[in-house]
Amino acid sequence: MHPTLADDLSRLPEVLRSARDFAAREVSGLDDRPVARPGKAPDPEPLPSEGVGAEGALARFAERWAPGFSGSAGPRYLGFVTGGATPASLTGDWLAGAFDQNASGSGGSSAAALQRETLGWLRELFGLSAAHSGAFVTGATVSNTVGLAIAREWVGERRGVSVSREGVAALGPFDVLSGSPHSSVTKALSVLGIGRDRLRAVPVLAGNREAVDVGQLAAALEALGGAPAVVVANAGTVNTVDFDDLRAIVALKERYDFWLHVDAAFGAFAALSPEHAHLVEGLDAADSVCVDLHKWLNVPYDAAVQFTRRQDLQVRVFHNASPYLGLPTGDPDFLHLTPENSQRLRALPAWFSLAAYGSAGHREIVERNVALARRLGERIAGTGQLRLLAPVRLNVVCFTLAGEPTQERVHAVARAVADSGEAFVTPTVYDGTHGLRAAFSNWRTSEADTDRVFEALSTAAGALS
Repeated sequence: MHPTLADDLSRLPEVLRSARDFAAREVSGLDDRPVARPGKAPDPEPLPSEGVGAEGALARFAERWAPGFSGSAGPRYLGFVTGGATPASLTGDWLAGAFDQNASGSGGSSAAALQRETLGWLRELFGLSAAHSGAFVTGATVSNTVGLAIAREWVGERRGVSVSREGVAALGPFDVLSGSPHSSVTKALSVLGIGRDRLRAVPVLAGNREAVDVGQLAAALEALGGAPAVVVANAGTVNTVDFDDLRAIVALKERYDFWLHVDAAFGAFAALSPEHAHLVEGLDAADSVCVDLHKWLNVPYDAAVQFTRRQDLQVRVFHNASPYLGLPTGDPDFLHLTPENSQRLRALPAWFSLAAYGSAGHREIVERNVALARRLGERIAGTGQLRLLAPVRLNVVCFTLAGEPTQERVHAVARAVADSGEAFVTPTVYDGTHGLRAAFSNWRTSEADTDRVFEALSTAAGALS
């Protein structure tokens, strides 16, 4: 064994304590450290010939790279839809690395069984039934891709074609209908060979909405003349957290032949709140569902799940038959369900957080974040410098400058807020207007944090006046 590696092994408890202490200092200082680090990153260095050992590497990282990392795990990082890492989920994530299980199969380890238990807990959390089987993936993009891959196989089944065997060319074109699809949906269509241009935009409801007009959707399905199609519904759009009427869309299945995929990346968590659970009524009837966990479940990157009612088609698409892996059985290993063979035990951080805080603890996070989003929305509505672009429906505040909201001016506000180190928000375009989004999904965020975000926004907007 290389002497440096041998030395690290002999001192492993000390090495891990050093890492623990460093991580504890960083995490405990999240409230006060700059939320964003827009400065220049260090120049790359050549690969070292002789290493410096684990503690030497930790020292170099702490000096060169850690100072430039953002406070994205902290309470005032409101860009994209980014959660943090609860203490329990961070514990689970560390142990996932320590045990280093390949969760793709059940041979020789209980890791796959833990993954199945966690999926069962998540089904219950989101109001799904045992009819939906699931698997862990990296994020919403892969979750949407897996769901649409199963949908593609379903269209082939309707046409008497096995896409997994004959290829997408044998299938021919078909339509994918949606009102306000996330950008990951078109990416998935490209990856799957369906084609970005097969996405048909269906008009949304009037009155500053992003939810699909179900009457227009019915008309689009009617125009297909009975041809099978895929409908991508939204349970929480990224700009304004608008929800399609899932119950009404499900009712269309009585008249039309379509696969219903629901992108519920973070909107599925509305099920935890009695006030908002009606928004996801009908989710259980979806053929496939996407949920992202490193958003509102507050587990570390990367973690998401996908659910489907047609595991048989999923296995047809993703099975990996080889002498050493074996064929999929009635309860297939996870390597037969997703693009990956090798799979980190992503379930462990989620298991830890659900075991530690239960449904009640995660309900509190959701309801507190919603209340804080409303608080920021009310403060924005009460100022002359900023204005809301849409009502605060759940946990995202979509707003812009009260004056001329040009791209240059709006982006200047976003940069100024980031440069201040007080907060981070992301630019967007809503209904043709340049704006900003503040997404509340971090378990740490408080009223005081929300007020600091508002003050940073007001200062930045006032500087442009």
